[in-house]
Amino acid sequence: MVLIMLAGVLSAHATTTPARHRHKMVAASTSHRLVAHSSARARAGAAYGHAEVAHVAGRVSAHGHATMVYVRGKRARVRYYGERFTASSFTDQNLLTMNDVSAGEDPVVRAAAIEALGNMNGTVLAIDPSDGRILAMVNQKLALSAGAEPCSTIKVAVALSALKEGLVKADTPVKLGGHYSVDLTHALARSINLYFEVLGRSMGFERVKHYANEFGLGELAGYNIPGEHLGVYPDTVLPAASGGVGRMCSFGESISMTPLQLGALVSAIANGGTLYYLQHPTTQAEVTNFQPQVKRLLDIKDVIPQILPGMEGAVDFRDGTARSLRTNFESFPVFGKTGTCSDNGTRFGWFVSYGDAPTGRIVTVIFLEGGRDTFGPKAAELTGQFYRAMFDRNYFLQSKPETAALVGTGGAAQQ
Repeated sequence: MVLIMLAGVLSAHATTTPARHRHKMVAASTSHRLVAHSSARARAGAAYGHAEVAHVAGRVSAHGHATMVYVRGKRARVRYYGERFTASSFTDQNLLTMNDVSAGEDPVVRAAAIEALGNMNGTVLAIDPSDGRILAMVNQKLALSAGAEPCSTIKVAVALSALKEGLVKADTPVKLGGHYSVDLTHALARSINLYFEVLGRSMGFERVKHYANEFGLGELAGYNIPGEHLGVYPDTVLPAASGGVGRMCSFGESISMTPLQLGALVSAIANGGTLYYLQHPTTQAEVTNFQPQVKRLLDIKDVIPQILPGMEGAVDFRDGTARSLRTNFESFPVFGKTGTCSDNGTRFGWFVSYGDAPTGRIVTVIFLEGGRDTFGPKAAELTGQFYRAMFDRNYFLQSKPETAALVGTGGAAQQ
């Protein structure tokens, strides 16, 4: 069994902390070493008690502006400066959908998506991963925009890359300092930043970028979808003073990803490795004459079973970052990844998943923009409401021959 050693990573992590954030570093009254990002992105994660804040060991929760950190069983008070948000998490629901073109969408899926999103400022994207058809796209203006920092959802691409490079398997322990080590399954489920920083540094920027581009980041995900904007995957590594490739692999800093790009990648995971161009029919005639368009085949079929336990654990583990989904829905397995970060007063909340329904798999992306009420676990909660709304409409009892062939391929059935 391979054991990745982390010699000197703690000191390296400290020296690469951006200068503009150093005055915000936390102070902990404990004899044990604590590594925690103090940037706005880290606080966004800590504020909701999940592990999208980098740490060596322990559980993080928050009470107002004072965060309690439990390090190897000992409690320490951590103080930080509160982040101010200028964006609102809510809007008029009618404004979200007023310019949407929906005549070619599945009416049940669209109604459920609108119900789940409510008046939160965001977008819901639902995809049939067997052919790349967009079943519903609520708030199309935001869904087709230039995108935003992917936050911790970038870890899905990084995990696939590391698996293909042979760095780790699902159960390979990676040493993160002291006696603390973690494997890929738990690092994905709990979104442990330091783990993915280690993977990123081990691969190097050129390999990380190679896989990201192969997975569709930095290029249009749609096939002739009017108004679709292009996300950005930079050609140069993030400066070392800003965290370097490690920061890119833990938070996706300097990367701009669109909901369509993320949905296309997870669709490839759900279907066993085919990266389809996403298509959005705008009329019933286009639905009738729909023809899938393959962008390329991804060589990931052999590693998909290694990534799924972590994506399932995010939803089902007691400390999984997406466990809020199960508040509303428990009828079939869901594999997903949350993401939370912020930029200049706006917080982003991502959740991407595929549901392994009896009638075939369905991929969903919920992306939220706003303030303190916006974060990844909230997007996961809304995804549970989305599945529940479709379940209540008997959607998963329908016969769906076009997706039936997908069941039992490239995913949970092969574990």
